[in-house]
Amino acid sequence: MTVVTRFAPSPTGFLHVGGARTALYSWLVAKAAGGKFVLRIEDTDRERSTQPAIDAILEGMEWLGLTWDEGPYYQTKRFDRYEHYIAQLLAEDKAYKCYCSTERLEQMREEQMANGEKPRYDGHCRDNPAAGGDSFVIRFRNPQTGSVKFHDHIRGPIEFANSELDDLIIARSDGTPTYNFCVVIDDWEMQITHVVRGEDHINNTPRQINILQALGAPIPEYAHVSMILGDDGKKLSKRHGAVSVMQYRDDGYLPEAVLNYLVRLGWSHGDQEIFSVAEMTELFRLDDVNKAASAFNTEKLNWLNQHYMKSLPVERVVPYLQWHFTDQAIDVSKGPALEQLLPVMADRVKTLKELAAQSRYFYEEYEAFDEAAAKKHLRPVAREALEAVQDRLASLTEWNPASIQQAIQQTADDLQVGMGKVGMPLRVAVTGSGNSPSLDVTLAMLSQTQVVGRIARAISYIMEREQAQ
Repeated sequence: MTVVTRFAPSPTGFLHVGGARTALYSWLVAKAAGGKFVLRIEDTDRERSTQPAIDAILEGMEWLGLTWDEGPYYQTKRFDRYEHYIAQLLAEDKAYKCYCSTERLEQMREEQMANGEKPRYDGHCRDNPAAGGDSFVIRFRNPQTGSVKFHDHIRGPIEFANSELDDLIIARSDGTPTYNFCVVIDDWEMQITHVVRGEDHINNTPRQINILQALGAPIPEYAHVSMILGDDGKKLSKRHGAVSVMQYRDDGYLPEAVLNYLVRLGWSHGDQEIFSVAEMTELFRLDDVNKAASAFNTEKLNWLNQHYMKSLPVERVVPYLQWHFTDQAIDVSKGPALEQLLPVMADRVKTLKELAAQSRYFYEEYEAFDEAAAKKHLRPVAREALEAVQDRLASLTEWNPASIQQAIQQTADDLQVGMGKVGMPLRVAVTGSGNSPSLDVTLAMLSQTQVVGRIARAISYIMEREQAQ
């Protein structure tokens, strides 16, 4: 048997974290078994489904690297297949036309709720030859005795009594098929062997199994994953910040970090935290997924992201980093190559967005000194050190970290002061703030002319402050 899994989002919004984790788990099941991964767009809700949402789902999947072997299939293009099977069920008396009005159904539900009963269709048209009218829906004739049993890879054995399931509508009054019926036909015709989806679909499973059995179709294996909670323990939502996958791209995360984080939201392998895609594929098993809800931890994601920024091959990270420089309108042609910048800055930031923002001074003049840093380090007492180090740096015939470091050290020695008395004013002068990588490396990635000019700017700033006092 070839293992075939599917990811079947509804295009009513972006690809969110929960959906991305489901897609990843489904993808891993297929890849581990050498099987196929199918992408299906469940767009039968025509009022809420949009093309921008479809585009966002495809973009998110591609960014994560969750490539599909078949699809994307669109349910709206498969109505002829659904109609074929609805006609078959009607012909075999496994479905029937229901003429009940909306008013009758609403009154029935109100009475049931008033009596403390579970709202469900009462089967009025199920075996009523007198039923008729101009408008009707089609209902599946659900078994009335026995139960539906299935083994969930995450939750173990699950059983539903058929007496608790009413006759599901499989076609609306306008003839369009309903979600639960489309899913059954799609899973059957696409030969899906393993269905991985959210726990909110557990109640749909017995209904779908009964329809599959009525059609004589094989029953796939099921795994229902738990919800994801936010940092505060509440259901993950927009108030927790980035929940759309592409928002993580925009916020500076690498796809490797997001995938690694998502796979650990409910699954583990010993104490291991870092997983390459190859390791995930080799080690992941549905039976090892925890059925308890998982809590999102932004700090853990930040830690993973920094790990991948530092450990992935530079050429893998640079295209993503370039995206952020472009997004922040920073022209990288006017400074060091990103391949040179990344190893220097990766230790100091958690995201690529942060890296780009903190590296702006390498590519353009800063607008003003950081107020706190200037107040502390660009004081009159620092003027002598800046003038002395400016002379030494301007006279260097070789511009590299070693010669720059020697010039700074020699300045401190000549003035008989600690390195900080020279280094900190110099750092603020060159970068505009009090934070940067080591001075020798920082200055070496700027031109000698830039450095000397920025020191002059700092000296002028100090003199202006002196005159103003």
